[in-house]
Amino acid sequence: MEAVKLDRVGAELEEEDFHDCDEQEGVNGASDGSDRGSGDACSLGTDKAASQCGPEGDPGSRRHGADAEGNPEEEEELDEESLLELEKGQSEEEREEKRKQSTFLKEEGNQLFKKSDYYAAESTYSQALQICPAFYSKDRSILFSNRAAARMKQEMNDSALKDCTKAIELNPDYIRALLRRAELYEKTEKLDEALADYKTVLEKEPSTHQAREACMRLPKQIEERNEKMKEEMIGKLKDLGNLVLRPFGLSTENFQVKQDAQSGSYSVNFVQNPNNNR
Repeated sequence: MEAVKLDRVGAELEEEDFHDCDEQEGVNGASDGSDRGSGDACSLGTDKAASQCGPEGDPGSRRHGADAEGNPEEEEELDEESLLELEKGQSEEEREEKRKQSTFLKEEGNQLFKKSDYYAAESTYSQALQICPAFYSKDRSILFSNRAAARMKQEMNDSALKDCTKAIELNPDYIRALLRRAELYEKTEKLDEALADYKTVLEKEPSTHQAREACMRLPKQIEERNEKMKEEMIGKLKDLGNLVLRPFGLSTENFQVKQDAQSGSYSVNFVQNPNNNR
């Protein structure tokens, strides 16, 4: 039996034959310079090597094809329930054989990921998912998470988010998938969703430093973002108000809003000559 390995926060990973690509890379305790910001070899990266893209080095020329705007189109995959229905007639021997094939492909994908060939790794994980029976939900969860890691490296954030979500649906206790999704949410400025995932991680693994740090940092960022949004909205409302009031020789400056310190309620006062009150 393989020894229990440690992830970057020191939490024990489950003993299993179906490993996550982070374990395969052998950098769980530390990362190289390109991933120093997150401390995880499968975390968000900014590598721009040609291997991340299609044959021409163009993210729009992937095997999935591209839409009218040049965004890569994904191949449709059957949901897990449909796959389970299709597999009802399979014998245990058939399932095991397919599992072995998908495991082989997964290990091949892990090696490609380790070599930074993220495009090929993504493709190999996809092949493994096509073969791996839905009966082995935990195996499929790891494959989705690994493919998400490869897509994250290629800046395919939307696709990576979907894969992380599928991995979590199949295994709600999958900490690494939760962390990956939280990182993606944060990168795409979905701070509330990121905070929710980090909180979930802390509930399941209180010793996770990355989640604990994020739960201390993100509330302030969310508050600053909301304050900025509020100021922008007030500015737009003032512009709209001035547009309506201008024909009457008035502006929003003629209306002063005051908040009552005790009740917290607001009152609006009309000021004939606002410039005289300054």
